[in-house]
Amino acid sequence: MLDVNKCLGDAEEMMGMTIMHLEDEFAHIRAGKANIRILDDIRVESYGQSVPLNNVSALSTPDARTIAIRPWDKNMIKPIEKAIIDSPVGIIPSNNGEVIRLIIPPLTEERRRDLVKQSGKANESGKISIRNTRRDALDQLKKAIKDGLPEDAEKDAEEKLQKLHDKYIKKADELFAEKEKEIMTI
Repeated sequence: MLDVNKCLGDAEEMMGMTIMHLEDEFAHIRAGKANIRILDDIRVESYGQSVPLNNVSALSTPDARTIAIRPWDKNMIKPIEKAIIDSPVGIIPSNNGEVIRLIIPPLTEERRRDLVKQSGKANESGKISIRNTRRDALDQLKKAIKDGLPEDAEKDAEEKLQKLHDKYIKKADELFAEKEKEIMTI
C-alpha cells in the first residue's frame, strides 16, 4: 500500500527542486547590473580541454556595471576573450593585459520588457512543473484507493497536496515579482 507521507514528501521535494531551478534561471537573466552568474555557461579552451571560465580566472564585480575577470595565467586572456565573444552574453570584453573587463550597458526600455517576458515564461514553465508534480501525486493517491487506502485518508492527502501546490505557486510568483522589479528598476 502507498505511504501517503512519502508520496507528499516526494511531491514537496520535486516542487522545491522546481523553485531552485527557477531561482537559477532568474539568476542567469541579466537585469542591467553586473552579475557574474551570467558567465556560468562560458567554457574556455585551456591546455586542450574545455573548462568553465571560473576554473581559469577569478571573477569579481568591482562596481554595479563592471565584471572583472583576472586570469591566473596571462596566456589565457585571448582564449577567455574569444569564449566571451562567442557566447550569448552579448558584451564585448576589453583588457589591459592583466584584467578583462566587461562593461554592462544600461538596458533600454524595450530590452527590459523583453527580459520581463523571458522571466514570465520561465515562471510559467516552473508553475507548470509544480502543477504536473501535483497531478502525478494525485494519480498515485487515486491508484492507492484501489489498493486499499481509505478514501478519507486520500481526501486528507489531497488537501495537504493542494496546500503544498499553493505554497510553491505563491513562491514562484514572488520570485517572478522580485525579478520583474529588479529588471524594471533603472
